[in-house]
Amino acid sequence: MNREINLKVITLNCWGIPYVSKNRSQRMYAIAEELSSSDFDVVCLQEVWSTDDFTYIKKTCQENLPHSHYFHSGVLGSGLCLLSKYPIQDVMFHKWSLNGYVHKIHHGDWFGGKGVGLCKLKVYNMNINVYVAHLHAEYNCEHDEYSAHRVLQAFDMAQFIRMTEQGADAVVLGGDLNTGPGDLAYNIIKGVVCLNDSCSTVNNDLGTSECANNSYTSEKIARKFPQGKRIDHILYLGSKNIKMDVLSYRQPFPKRVPNMNFSFSDHEAVMAEFQLTEGEYSVVDVDPRGSLKDALNICRNSLQDIKRQRLWYLVASLLLILPLTFSIGLDPIIGSIAAVISLNIFRLFVTAILCYTLFMSSIWNSVECNALKAGLLEMEIHLQQLNNNGSKKQS
Repeated sequence: MNREINLKVITLNCWGIPYVSKNRSQRMYAIAEELSSSDFDVVCLQEVWSTDDFTYIKKTCQENLPHSHYFHSGVLGSGLCLLSKYPIQDVMFHKWSLNGYVHKIHHGDWFGGKGVGLCKLKVYNMNINVYVAHLHAEYNCEHDEYSAHRVLQAFDMAQFIRMTEQGADAVVLGGDLNTGPGDLAYNIIKGVVCLNDSCSTVNNDLGTSECANNSYTSEKIARKFPQGKRIDHILYLGSKNIKMDVLSYRQPFPKRVPNMNFSFSDHEAVMAEFQLTEGEYSVVDVDPRGSLKDALNICRNSLQDIKRQRLWYLVASLLLILPLTFSIGLDPIIGSIAAVISLNIFRLFVTAILCYTLFMSSIWNSVECNALKAGLLEMEIHLQQLNNNGSKKQS
C-alpha cells in the first residue's frame, strides 16, 4: 500500500522594512503569533529585513516549527527565511547576479541582496527541496526598466532549481515572484523546471498584492483592480517516486490583525496543502522554448540600451569636466569669502555628479553588461539543448 503524507506550506511577503514599513513591529508580532498557533509544516517568508524580527518569529514558533534558517546576503540581508516542522538537512543560497541598480536607493532591491534560498528537508523517509525566493519588483508596469533583470532572475532560479533537485522526492517553491500567471518570467520559471502552480491546479485565482480588502492598498488601485494581482506563488513538482496532489489552496490569515485596523502585510499570505503519495509515476515535460526566445529578445534589447546609456554617461562626464576646468581660472579674480565658499560648493556638487557618471559609465555599466551576457549565453545553450532534444524525438 502506498504511503500518503500531507504537507501544509505557507508563503508571505512580510513587508518588514525597518523605519519604513507601516506598523512593522505590531505586524511582525502578529505574524509570529498567527504562525505559532497554526498547523503549518513549512513557512516561507520574504522581506524580513530585520534579524531581530526573525529571531522573534523563530522563538515564538519554536514549539510548532522548531527548525529554521535565515539567508544572510547583501547589505541588508536577503529578507528570506524558512521555518519548518521537519529537520533541515542542508541549506544553500544563490544570489542574483543582476538585481536592480545601486543608485536607485528608493527602490532598494540591490541593497537587499535578493536571491533564492534552498532548504533540504527530511519529511519522514522523503527528501523534499523547499526553495524560497523574492524576485525584483515591478515599479512601473507601463515602462518596466527591470524587465530584463526579472527575466534573468527567473531563468537563473529555474536553472538553480533544475540543477539542485537531483535526489529530491519533491520540490516546493514559495515566494514573492513579482510576476503573475501568464507573464514571461512566470512561464520561464514553470517551463524550465516543469513546475505546477498550486493555485491554478485548484482553479482558485486569489490575488495576493494590492487587493481591495487589504488596509494598505490605496483606494484608487482598489477601485481599479479589486481582486489585486497574484504575484505570490507556491509552485511544486513531484518525482518518479512521489506524486503530489493539491488538497486545498487558500488565504489562511484573517483580513486584519486581531484588535487592530490594519492587515498583517501589504501582501496576502497563501497556503497550499499537498498530499504526497509514494509509488511510481511519470513526470510530464513542459516546452519553454517560446518563452526563452522572448526572454532572449528582451535581454538583447536591454544590452543595446546599456551600450547607449554608457555613451550618454560618457558625454555627461565630458560636459561636467568643462565647468570644473573653467572654475580653476576664477580663483585669482574672486575677492569675497562668500564667493569663494559658493564656488567651492559648486565644485563639490559638480564633482559628485561627475563621480556618479564616471561610475555608471565604467564599473556599473560593465557589471550589468557582463551579467546580461552571461544570462544570454546560458539561455542560448539551454534553448539549443531543448532544440536538439526535440529533433531527436521527431527523428
